[in-house]
Amino acid sequence: MHSDFDSQVDRKGTGSLKWDRFAGRDVLPFWVADMDFKAPQVVINALQKRVEHGVFGYTIPSESLFQAAQNYQDTHYGVQVEKDWLIWFPGVVPALNVACRAFTEEDESIMVLSPNYPPFFSAPANMQRKVISVSLKDVSGRYEMDFEAMEAAVTPKTKLFLLCNPQNPVGRVYSRKELEQLLDFCERHDLIICSDEIHCDLVLDADKEHITITALGERARKRSLALMAPSKTYNIPGLCCAFVTIPDRGLRIRFEKARAGLVSEVNALGYIACQAVMEEGESWRRELIEYLRANRDYIVDFLKKHIPQIKINHVEATYLAWMDPRELGLDNAKMFFEQAGVGLSDGADYGLKGFLRFNFGCPRAMLEEGLMRMKRAVDLLEQKH
Repeated sequence: MHSDFDSQVDRKGTGSLKWDRFAGRDVLPFWVADMDFKAPQVVINALQKRVEHGVFGYTIPSESLFQAAQNYQDTHYGVQVEKDWLIWFPGVVPALNVACRAFTEEDESIMVLSPNYPPFFSAPANMQRKVISVSLKDVSGRYEMDFEAMEAAVTPKTKLFLLCNPQNPVGRVYSRKELEQLLDFCERHDLIICSDEIHCDLVLDADKEHITITALGERARKRSLALMAPSKTYNIPGLCCAFVTIPDRGLRIRFEKARAGLVSEVNALGYIACQAVMEEGESWRRELIEYLRANRDYIVDFLKKHIPQIKINHVEATYLAWMDPRELGLDNAKMFFEQAGVGLSDGADYGLKGFLRFNFGCPRAMLEEGLMRMKRAVDLLEQKH
């Protein structure tokens, strides 16, 4: 099977968060993390079959869905997950918020690494918890956890560590050694680890592998939960289906209690799509990885040749490039490129002002046009100087 990732689907006027932000303007959107590819045909087929049934009552996860999630984690990550460990959720972000509510009190704090996905900062704030933000270390263009800074920042009131792995926005895939070191740190300070692993199936480097937090053995399972969803990989975020793996019964009870009355069940179509990709989506995913890897390499090569003032660290996973345009001396890089017809994410939203995040999950022609617009804007800027 060959998937057509080169075709541009017209998403204007469809209620698309990504595209409608710039409605009426000639701005190509490379900001929010959804891709411009059609979902796998297996998803479309499964949804059509379910829609033809015609009844959309309250829906519970089926036994076959549980089995699909268990098989998927076993096949992809080598971890055997019991059915009772799985909690279905309408999204990873609601699960982050519930975790903050479940495992901390209002006078306690939550540790977060920076830069990071914005809900890592807003979720603790939503629950009136203090955020302890620790910067990742840039080691020769590769972001790493700064354990010395983490040790200096942690307090007896710190109870929860929010991990993003693979990391958004810097694209790191944390190694087993790094995760073991993090686990040692969290054991030492008695922290629970909430691991957002929504990009786990988007590892681009052939020599890297995603290690889910629950695969680190019994000591990890006593103090961790893993958040996963097919939404990023298979481009179905609007169907709102995720699952939380919590091996420890005590943590599960606290998590379920914290969600009670606040978080709805997953919708019928979300369950169907999730099961379809876990059972039949692998060939599409492999083709996607090849396409995204080529897009990533194209960006790196283009910037090196045409806009060397913009630095970019190596993207090990995700379809998000973390760019450093500070050498251009712009007051507001996001607005500068938006005026040039390129809509990017502002690094300030991720905790690092002056940077940009570029979503390259799009057809190559759109990517090429976006980069050319950036080049023309920088060329004009250089001429003025």
